[in-house]
Amino acid sequence: MLIGLVVLAILVCWWRLSVGPSLGLGPVRDQIIAIRWQKCMSGVVVGASLGVAGVLLQGLLRNSLASPDIMGLSSGAGLAVILTAYLFQLSGGSASTGGDPMPPAMVGSFAALVVVYLLSQRGGLIDPVSMVLVGVIVSITAAAGTMVVQQLMPDRGLYSGRWLLGGLDDEVSLVRLIIAGCLCCLVTVIATAKARVLDASMMSADEARSVGVRLGAVRMGQFVGSGLLTGAAVAIAGPIGFIGLVAPHVARGLVGPGHLWSVPASAFIGATLVVGADSSVRAIDLASGRLPLGVLTALLGGPVFLGMLLHQKRRGGYLR
Repeated sequence: MLIGLVVLAILVCWWRLSVGPSLGLGPVRDQIIAIRWQKCMSGVVVGASLGVAGVLLQGLLRNSLASPDIMGLSSGAGLAVILTAYLFQLSGGSASTGGDPMPPAMVGSFAALVVVYLLSQRGGLIDPVSMVLVGVIVSITAAAGTMVVQQLMPDRGLYSGRWLLGGLDDEVSLVRLIIAGCLCCLVTVIATAKARVLDASMMSADEARSVGVRLGAVRMGQFVGSGLLTGAAVAIAGPIGFIGLVAPHVARGLVGPGHLWSVPASAFIGATLVVGADSSVRAIDLASGRLPLGVLTALLGGPVFLGMLLHQKRRGGYLR
């Protein structure tokens, strides 16, 4: 099944390279292929990062509804990036040269995760539905803060407006892409290597400790890994919704719940979803322009999330 996911990801990447206007001949062809390759690699890194971040978050919070966008990590990262750009403009710079967005994106995602985790606990117990509500509130608050900062900008956020809708940039920095790719590979390899520990940590706290699991270290690793991957993905493509929610669930349905297979499967599924969505955006030519990538993923992922939320609510209960 994992080999099949790899083949599917390769086919979707080939589709992304072939979709769009005619390549032409000579230097123009080479330039178009180079741009498409860069967007394809950006989609792979962003999708894989969000997929693995979703697995780590769902394990950390023990909630199958957890994902970077629903828990507010993506919105928090976006707010931090826009706020940094605004402060850079106040100092005399421009929004397009506001420095590397990756560090503020990571800080914003960490801050949002801390707030959600702390506000969702009551006497050591976490209510899954309440956690989702807190995450949605944090996400809406961060999005509102982002709009306020946009209005304060000299250009009213014209440069950053489309980035906040989510999309793969044609001019993403190669250095930024390499750093994000290395982070994604590192976290994926570590999570896969520690698969048995992650599986054991899904038990109750007493049971996990009885088999030698250091829950504090494991949860800190999940916390840091999910924050790093979410921040890196937002820095490259802006907030893209529901990839971190759908990819882990599809992976568990295909290869089972064990982290040894679900972590790499989520990475490949996330990459396939993002590259496939970007290919669809290029193939669907609207009269008013291209549909933003984040809008398409939200339209497809929204109904899936509602169905999962209703299913989780019917089950009820608290998670330790």
